[in-house]
Amino acid sequence: MAPLDLTSLPRPSKDDATVGTMARGIVGSEILRIAAEIRERIAKGQKVCNLTVGDFNPREFPIPDPLREHITAALQAGETNYPPSDGVLELRQAVQRFYERSLGLKYPLEGIVIAGGARPIIYGTYRSVLDAGETVVYPVPSWNNNHYAHMLDAKSAVVVTDAARGFMPTVEQLAPHLGAARLLCLCSPLNPTGTMIEPDALGAICERVVAENREREKQGRKPLILMYDQIYWVLSFGAARHVTPVSLVPEVAPYTVFVDGISKAFAATGLRVGWGVGPPTIIARMRDVLGHVGAWAPKAEQVAVARYLDDTAATETFLKGMRKSVEARLEALHKGLTRMREAGLPVQHIAPQGAIYLSVRFDLVGKGGLRSNNDIRKLLLEKANLGVVPFQAFGLDADTGWFRLSVGATSVKEIEEALPRVEAALREVLSSGA
Repeated sequence: MAPLDLTSLPRPSKDDATVGTMARGIVGSEILRIAAEIRERIAKGQKVCNLTVGDFNPREFPIPDPLREHITAALQAGETNYPPSDGVLELRQAVQRFYERSLGLKYPLEGIVIAGGARPIIYGTYRSVLDAGETVVYPVPSWNNNHYAHMLDAKSAVVVTDAARGFMPTVEQLAPHLGAARLLCLCSPLNPTGTMIEPDALGAICERVVAENREREKQGRKPLILMYDQIYWVLSFGAARHVTPVSLVPEVAPYTVFVDGISKAFAATGLRVGWGVGPPTIIARMRDVLGHVGAWAPKAEQVAVARYLDDTAATETFLKGMRKSVEARLEALHKGLTRMREAGLPVQHIAPQGAIYLSVRFDLVGKGGLRSNNDIRKLLLEKANLGVVPFQAFGLDADTGWFRLSVGATSVKEIEEALPRVEAALREVLSSGA
């Protein structure tokens, strides 16, 4: 019997009546679109220094050997059925010990939920806290808050930050929006900038959240919740120090949800093991939401991560090497961009602080016929074989010349080879005039 040919079915369009309003209005990932363009070039034999996706090339950053061995053992032991909806007990206990040991925070087991990476934890926080039409406050640039707000039919109160403060918000910037807000979203180390919030700044924000909620309690209003994404927290460099809201202001604990996991710390983005930590009142609802979505981490990986997290010698050894490898790549960029700036080229950047990112400004808008960040991005790709992501992909509308450079998918050698090409491209633009 011949197969039924359905290849002529209608293709997606903005006016497609078969999908709902939310789905029609959602915008796909700009980062993934740019990454797909680069993959096409590489497939055609072009050599590109790919600083786009916040991922790791397993050849450059393999997962820890003991973790791989634990996964294999768990699969061979038959750990392939459904995990509990809040995660395997052994992993929740291991996360509890990990936070107490490393962050000085001891949470009840009911305050820990496991999911298929950090993204479901972010979605679960939004879904568990927000009702349609309520307000979420977030700074830009930041990762995907605009898209999550759209999916939840929430109002966005967007706070535009600047390079002078490492693109981190201040309490003065946030305060005018907090009275009407239900959710405040912060991230440190920050994707896309690779910067970290100062303890004084975070402490002031947390004190403001506590004061706001004391007033709301008197008024019988729902509290303001703080979502703190710290997925990159073990990757910090130099004098930068990671801090948590709860360690600075313990009174904020009933209102704070942590987003975390193994994706970035252990170069394990594809293993999909993340966790949320916070007040059981929220975590219990998140467990139910994620249970209905089926956003669980695979059971074998959960069992393996539980065993690995408790092996403190192995984790500390791996993280030491991981930080060294990431920092070497960030330092190569830092030194190369510093040389360009000192040579008078229109380059500005922020020295590495944390995560796998470096923020750089190519101040080329209005020069050589370049009118936008996208024009600059295309120039760097075509002239220098360098792939970068403009800050527009992170909610910042203005064509400021700022870009995210991500080092997880490349080597120090590739970076060092790309820098002279970038310099040549910049000089060519300047020599061509306005």
